[in-house]
Amino acid sequence: MALFITLDNVYKLYNLDPLKKTEGIVILNQQNDPNKKYTSHSRLFDGLLLGFMVQGSMKSQIHFLEYEINTGDIAILQPQLMIDTKSLSEDAQIVTIGLSLDFITEFPILREFVMNNQIRWQPIIRLQPEDITLQNELLTLIQNFYHKKPSPHKTQMLRHLVMVLISMISEVYSHLANNKSLVKNRTHEIIDDFYLLISKHANEQRNVAFYAKKLHLTPQYLSSFLKQKTGKSALQWIDHITILHAKTLLKSSNLSIKEISNELYFEETSVFCRYFKRIVGMSPKTYRNES
Repeated sequence: MALFITLDNVYKLYNLDPLKKTEGIVILNQQNDPNKKYTSHSRLFDGLLLGFMVQGSMKSQIHFLEYEINTGDIAILQPQLMIDTKSLSEDAQIVTIGLSLDFITEFPILREFVMNNQIRWQPIIRLQPEDITLQNELLTLIQNFYHKKPSPHKTQMLRHLVMVLISMISEVYSHLANNKSLVKNRTHEIIDDFYLLISKHANEQRNVAFYAKKLHLTPQYLSSFLKQKTGKSALQWIDHITILHAKTLLKSSNLSIKEISNELYFEETSVFCRYFKRIVGMSPKTYRNES
């Protein structure tokens, strides 16, 4: 399911127990299940995501680049970075910790995570062998705290445990600080800037010329550049983000299809329905009613 995920809608989208809701944090422990269609669509989270490959392996595209993630690896996704799961091994198991933007602003180290280009372009890391056992024990402890009954200090204790885990991750990146190959180059700049623009404007601007002008490039160059570097043209990425918005609204809100069409700045509901069906292969109504 292609979704913009927030802490407000994640419980409904993933059919989680709302009684487990903890301010600023959500934790998922997922195993490969063909019925869940993990490889069918893209996901975005409005916060910081930490993914721990507990078992098995997966291939993913994170922020336009492809990675193989194996047992023991950690994926760090800064806010609004897109992840496409390409494949999962049969025994794949992933523990994901999502932290809201409000949570992030309370801790200086997390603000650095959000702004760090090094993490942006090397999102997959692994702790030192002697620390992996500690990581796994800490992950188990964090999950146990997350699922325990509410108490006055539950959230505070959980936050401290999560921050220990993040400090361990931060330590790994500190040893990579002098790796010049991680420096953001012109290719990364164009991709980053385009991505930020479509994330902000795709709802109301679906013309490639708008983005090309903002980036001081010709529409033809922008499209061919993105096709070469990411596998999708500028228009395909614009459509991709628009459909992400549409699918999320269809699945996580009670807005009518007409209201969603207006939200996405389509001139007529019929135009939106044809657009959606052309790209998704089914009508908005059919998609909404799918389990």
